[in-house]
Amino acid sequence: MELGPGPCALPAGAGAGSGSGGPCSEMLQVAEEAFRGGNFELAAEIYGSELAELPQPERGLCLRRADALARAGRMAEALDAYGVAARLARLRPEELRELAESLALSIRDKELRLPPLPLGSSGGGAEGEALGDPACCRPPELFACPLCRRLLCEPVTLHCGHTHCRRCAEPGDCGRCHRARRPAEPSAAQPQPPAARPRVNVVLGNLLQKWFGAESRARRLRAEGDELRERQELPAALEKYDQALEMASCKCSLIAQRAELCTSMKNYQQALHDADILCRSKPHWPAGHYVKAKALSGLERTEEALKEFLYCVALNPEWSSMKKEAQKIMCEMFFPAFENVHDSLTAPFSSRTSHTRLKPAFLSSINTQSAAEDSSIAGSSKDTVFRLTKNPSQESDVFRSTDSPTSHNVLDRYFEDSKKSLGAILSNLPGAGLKRKLSSDMRDIQSLDVPSKIPKKDADVLPENAVVASSEIPTTLVDASDFECSLCMRLFYEPVTTPCGHTFCLKCLERCLDHNPHCPLCKEKLSEFLASRTYKKTVLTEELIVRYLPEELSERKKVYEEEMKELSNLNKDVPIFVCTMAFPTIPCPLHVFEPRYRLMIRRCMETGTKQFGMCLADELKGVLSHGQRDGYNTANIEYLEDKKVEGPEYEELVRLHDSVYDQAVAWFTSLKDNMKVQILNHFGSMPGKEPEPQSNPSGPAWYWWLLAVLPLENRAQLAILAMTSLKDRLIAIRRVLIFVTRKRPR
Repeated sequence: MELGPGPCALPAGAGAGSGSGGPCSEMLQVAEEAFRGGNFELAAEIYGSELAELPQPERGLCLRRADALARAGRMAEALDAYGVAARLARLRPEELRELAESLALSIRDKELRLPPLPLGSSGGGAEGEALGDPACCRPPELFACPLCRRLLCEPVTLHCGHTHCRRCAEPGDCGRCHRARRPAEPSAAQPQPPAARPRVNVVLGNLLQKWFGAESRARRLRAEGDELRERQELPAALEKYDQALEMASCKCSLIAQRAELCTSMKNYQQALHDADILCRSKPHWPAGHYVKAKALSGLERTEEALKEFLYCVALNPEWSSMKKEAQKIMCEMFFPAFENVHDSLTAPFSSRTSHTRLKPAFLSSINTQSAAEDSSIAGSSKDTVFRLTKNPSQESDVFRSTDSPTSHNVLDRYFEDSKKSLGAILSNLPGAGLKRKLSSDMRDIQSLDVPSKIPKKDADVLPENAVVASSEIPTTLVDASDFECSLCMRLFYEPVTTPCGHTFCLKCLERCLDHNPHCPLCKEKLSEFLASRTYKKTVLTEELIVRYLPEELSERKKVYEEEMKELSNLNKDVPIFVCTMAFPTIPCPLHVFEPRYRLMIRRCMETGTKQFGMCLADELKGVLSHGQRDGYNTANIEYLEDKKVEGPEYEELVRLHDSVYDQAVAWFTSLKDNMKVQILNHFGSMPGKEPEPQSNPSGPAWYWWLLAVLPLENRAQLAILAMTSLKDRLIAIRRVLIFVTRKRPR
């Protein structure tokens, strides 16, 4: 919800012309345009003139006029107009939205001295962000949990590679990529068992202890306090918060949390003390005013609570719940004669008394002006938000404030004949020389003793620029050995964290899981992790290495690239799968289960070559030399390519090629059906005849298919495979076809 012109709904009967006794629709349209354009004075005048023409006041027009007057800063007249609407029908809190936003805008402008909100801009974060920690309490971005935005506590790395606090990770969804923690969704037929509690990332947990010693301990105490609070063990939770406060370098967020806890424990005075510290030290932090509003509501100091709700809205216009609370209180305080009281209030702000209320007869006796710098008051150094006067020339000190920008005075009773005041709702700005005393409520705040558990430095002021830690870690704390893979004993390269919390280089982990589906360190079973085969790099660990160990990472990357370059050489030390004979262009199904060959094939994929050699188990012909790497065979090889012919030799080759092809087709066609089915299932269909026999450096694909399916010994196949003359290979195949055709039983 934005702090700006709101929509103006037409009242019932608004479409009628002036001749029919109703408001003029054309004038109402002009008023709406004026309202939307920010010309609230004109809108109020039009609504007022239209009301004057009616025999009886129309509630919808009264509300619209009241909204326009509120936006124009004419608060007393606005209250009068709201009162007229309330006399016609019960006033609902949601109908005071424009009034609440107008008051919040004035506080933002006149007291907080914040820039005005651009038209159409929300001006603040989402409602949940209003309770976020102030800038001084936020950790360096790298070490902030994506969900709670606080220093990582018991860091857990999810399946997607992002790291969260363990408490934040337990629901299962990532705060960055919004993926489920489990790699696969459970099916209805086979539901997955409940997820075990995530394990702490050992490497990152040790780093947090080393780099953020005291703050990390404070963060853990705070997390323990949160868990106790969820279990309703409030005194124990308070003790944890107190212990955390002794260690934390920035205490704002912790004090706010302790104030909320004290409110839950109905220790409102302690909560108010903490909240008052926050409001004095962090006047622009919405959460400070929020906890103060809760404490004041618990103490039934409704007027002051309303001020704090309006502060929340002024600082964060999207905070809809605070806006609603302000509207409820104003409905209760300003218009109690119409039963707008407790039935519309909800916990935790329902316990209020309406000791200070405006009576309807009094609403018409006051006028308001927008506040301006009052140079006529001696010593005044701040603006006044609003001055309520019985006429424009008669000033009152209703909405003045103390000498502190956020420590507000409660107004004295100021109206004659025992009439009640509105209270110190907007009395926020200092004004030296004002002949007024602090109210008893404010004196209560100032006379509060600092509890023994609150350090004196907390009670005085919170440092504005305190930080949880520097964005840069001291070089003395950075040690490359903290990022060392326990398998290769080198700097992590593409670090991956297992579900049990241990981190390894991706390639190192894959090699280990080829042999055994258990963690190399703790031996925990990783079958589910292995089955997913989607190992995600641990983003935070990699980011830390990039930032703090750039030279070491460059050297590690250089070593890795040299290894990949060596592995991608397709002439020297080429991987050799000793298994069977393979032919060019013909698929060769393989069943890889040995760890050494898993490693070999994975490396072929990683280097981008996607190639390896194959040979018979009893032959290593065609290689210059052979050896081994990490358990699998390698060899130095040479490539064979058919020699091409031209002219008459080529014409003869084409005739031979076509003849042998027809002969091969005839042989395959003559086979029994069951044999043909077996061949087709294993090798697929025979490739077609190519128009240009020499177009493929390895020769036509059809005769490689034929060589694979012909009933020949491996030695005979190898002899034909080693030929470099297409003519010689065709002649050899023709001889084989003639032989098998003659030998076929008739």
